[in-house]
Amino acid sequence: AMVSRFKRIDHVALHVGDLARSIEFYEKNFGFRHYFQHAAGGGHQIAYLKLGDTVLELTHYPNGSAMAGFHFCLEVEQVEAAVTELQAAGVAMVRAPHDTAAREEREQGWRRVVFRGPDGEQIELRGK
Repeated sequence: AMVSRFKRIDHVALHVGDLARSIEFYEKNFGFRHYFQHAAGGGHQIAYLKLGDTVLELTHYPNGSAMAGFHFCLEVEQVEAAVTELQAAGVAMVRAPHDTAAREEREQGWRRVVFRGPDGEQIELRGK
C-alpha cells in the first residue's frame, strides 16, 4: 500500500485559448480570484486562480489550441519518496523532479514532478 504522503488535489489545469477572457469568466461567474501569474517561456503564460483553498491553473500557448492538454496536481509531503514509490510501481515519469516557483510563502523550496496516468493524463506532484 502507498504510504499516505498524498495530501490533497492542489490544482487542476486547463489549456485555454484566451487567458484574459478565461480569467474574467472564472472571476465573474464563479468567484475565483486571480492571484499569481508567470511566463514559462516561448510566450507560454500560466495564471493561477484561487477559490477557497483550491486552485485553478489556466495555461495558454500562443499557437496552442484550447483544451489540448489537461492535468491535475497533488500536494505531497515528500516528493522524492513519492517518486521512488511510483517508479517502483512502474508508473511512467513525464518530467523529472525540478524546482518550481512559489506561488505563496509556504511553497518556498517546493519541487514538482510529472507522471503519466493510464490514458495519457498528466499527474503533477508538488511539495518538499
